[in-house]
Amino acid sequence: MSPTAAPSSAPALLGLDDEPLTAKSKDPITHHVRVALDVRLRSLVEHTEIARVGEDPEGVHQMRTSVRRMRAVLKAARPMLEAQWADALRAELGWLGRALGPVRDLDVLLERLYTEAETFPEDERGAVDTLVQGLVDEREAAREDMLAALDSERFRGLLVTIAESVQHELPTSDVDDPPALIDLVHKEFRKLRRDVRRAGENPPDDELHALRIRGKRVRYTAELVEPALGKPVRRLLKATTAFQDVLGDHQDAHVADERVRALLDAQGDAIDWDIVFVAGRLVEREVARRAELRELWWPAWEHLESRAEALFDR
Repeated sequence: MSPTAAPSSAPALLGLDDEPLTAKSKDPITHHVRVALDVRLRSLVEHTEIARVGEDPEGVHQMRTSVRRMRAVLKAARPMLEAQWADALRAELGWLGRALGPVRDLDVLLERLYTEAETFPEDERGAVDTLVQGLVDEREAAREDMLAALDSERFRGLLVTIAESVQHELPTSDVDDPPALIDLVHKEFRKLRRDVRRAGENPPDDELHALRIRGKRVRYTAELVEPALGKPVRRLLKATTAFQDVLGDHQDAHVADERVRALLDAQGDAIDWDIVFVAGRLVEREVARRAELRELWWPAWEHLESRAEALFDR
């Protein structure tokens, strides 16, 4: 292993115990944060080698998810944590997330377009390959940048920093009256409900995307407290995941539509009409998918809201 390479998946190489930390319902919030960081760090390191090899897109996906969950946990618990420490760690996690993001986004987009192309007649699939070649090239460049980040001393330093945080009491603020665990989730849900009410049932695409991000914060905060609060929070998690899935698929369709149109424009004036034809079919399907999902997102929100009210009004 080179001096700047990331540690292997063995927790011991980062000084972690063989088994992850656990928490009880009466443990302080900062201990629950340590548990969450421990679990996500192990997942992050486990999937690093998979991401390096590049044969399974789940490697990058799980790394990115771990980063997002750690950042969400640190944000939710920030009032109880030493702010400078929490913000600095979130910033470094943000750097890693930005290194992983382009590869993951292109993996999702290419898989979506290739899956659609499989339903086309075989003689049309070559035109799809030509159309998306720019995305393939873009992904290769993004992957080189990602690998450079994973080979960097900065990445190794981030892993060590998180591991050290897991092993010791976290730096805390001087807050006199820390909120209960359930209050952390309630706070994030209130923000989501406020934004949904402002947006209404048929907002622009960019507002739906913003609601998806807000929904993720509810979900990740609920995941922080679920080990302690159990079944009622699991019901909320299930509803939040369904809400997020609908809006996530809508956003993927929106991005695919825009990117296919841009790829077609990039072909220039001397264009192959077979490419025009398959691009039109791809766009048509994404537009139809977005319309379907617009019919589903509000019922998904109403279900989520009912689960939240059942939890918070107990």
